[in-house]
Amino acid sequence: MSRTYFVSTAIPYVNAEPHVGFAYELVLADILARHRRRRGDDVRFVSGTDDNSLKNVGAAAAEGVPTQVLVDRNAEVFRALGPALGVAPDDFVRTSRDPRHRAAVAWLWSACAARGDLYRRVWSGRYCLGCEAFVDDGVAVCAEHDAPPQVVHEENWFFRLSRWREPLREAIASGRLDVAPDWARAETLAFLDGEVRDLSVSRDAARAGDWGLRVPEDPGQVIYVWFDALANYLASLGLGGDDPALLDRYWHRGRRDHVIGKGITRFHAVYWPAFLLSAGLPLPDRILVHAYLTRDGRKIGKSSGGYPIGPLLDACGADGLRWYFARRCRTRGDADVDAAAACDAHDRDLVDKLGNLVQRCTALLGKLGGRVPARTGGGELAAVAAELPARVDAALAAFLPDEACAAIVGLLDAANREVDATAPWRLARTDPVAAAAALYAPLEAARIAAAELAPFAPGIAGAISARLGDVGLSPGWGGLRPGAELPAGPPPLARRRA
Repeated sequence: MSRTYFVSTAIPYVNAEPHVGFAYELVLADILARHRRRRGDDVRFVSGTDDNSLKNVGAAAAEGVPTQVLVDRNAEVFRALGPALGVAPDDFVRTSRDPRHRAAVAWLWSACAARGDLYRRVWSGRYCLGCEAFVDDGVAVCAEHDAPPQVVHEENWFFRLSRWREPLREAIASGRLDVAPDWARAETLAFLDGEVRDLSVSRDAARAGDWGLRVPEDPGQVIYVWFDALANYLASLGLGGDDPALLDRYWHRGRRDHVIGKGITRFHAVYWPAFLLSAGLPLPDRILVHAYLTRDGRKIGKSSGGYPIGPLLDACGADGLRWYFARRCRTRGDADVDAAAACDAHDRDLVDKLGNLVQRCTALLGKLGGRVPARTGGGELAAVAAELPARVDAALAAFLPDEACAAIVGLLDAANREVDATAPWRLARTDPVAAAAALYAPLEAARIAAAELAPFAPGIAGAISARLGDVGLSPGWGGLRPGAELPAGPPPLARRRA
């Protein structure tokens, strides 16, 4: 019986076109969604754009265009990024255009108000526009955005975050809300161990350039972007609408994961769960925090010029870039992005170890009749193949896609070693039947490796399946059909290395 699984990306500001950092997050979430579907789960994968940020207002003013014009233009570029990367979310919520989002935010605000968690007061503070958050008074320059905060004095609505400090701390300490990896969990608990102050959740509408969702019954205030944006996850499931089916199916009864970058951990691991507790809604199961992609050791961001995705895609293709993100850009530590390294990962792992394995086995079989030989037990190679799905499951459950990739490569290494050890090209001179039989296990290992590769590099997995006669990528030893014809042709995978 399948279970339901909900996974989301954070939604990016659209003050500029997307860079490689958000592409990384999209791919990570898509890998989780594709993997769970392959395991038989009922999956809903959600992404979108954060249109209502003050950063978007500032970017539009700098460009001399209306905010909605800038937001609409850039949001569509973000939407198009998915297909370019082979990413296929089930829903894409634009917070300024989707009526479901407005309804969800209104419902969440009303629920928190009914709980007595919203009140209005005058506030003075120092505000980082990049973070869209107030910062401590002692901070002269925001470390995240390398810019001084603005001094703000206004009357806003506040959320009683302090009321939910202990329930949040208990949920995280007990593992009921799993913040991964350990450093992100420790950082969140350290924050909750300190003074937790109530959170300003509205902004003066005039200061916001009259942009954003208005506070119910208080049109002089717009809702703080992080209260607004986080509601998009449940907007995609119909919160506040007339049909609760998706909300019940994927949020109340399913497993719930958010994939985010480390700079917004507090918003997702503290503020968002507090809003949910106040509203009487279930918490997410996991906040999966990935590290940054960097360029020359510096975080890639729109304000620093970003890192265009086009040249990377041109260099190594969508599947090559997806594999590079998962294999070499480890979630638990920052990683410098490099097009040559992306091509190298594609060629060393996928072309040399998988494509070449399939090519040399099928080419030799072509000389021996061109058909899949009789099925063999596979011995040690079959044992390695049998362990692979569980190893991939464990790695992705721990949000360590690089370890899942390493397990796949491990099976390919074992298959290539077996071909080298049995040397079927020599056997073919004296015993063609034995030579063909020696090729069954390596090809079956390649098929199983391709099956586990499919969430990471779906196009490459499909190319391997086609070269094996469109046999399919079902799990379990013995999927290759003895006697089936194997198509001849050039190597199934082309090199990308310059």
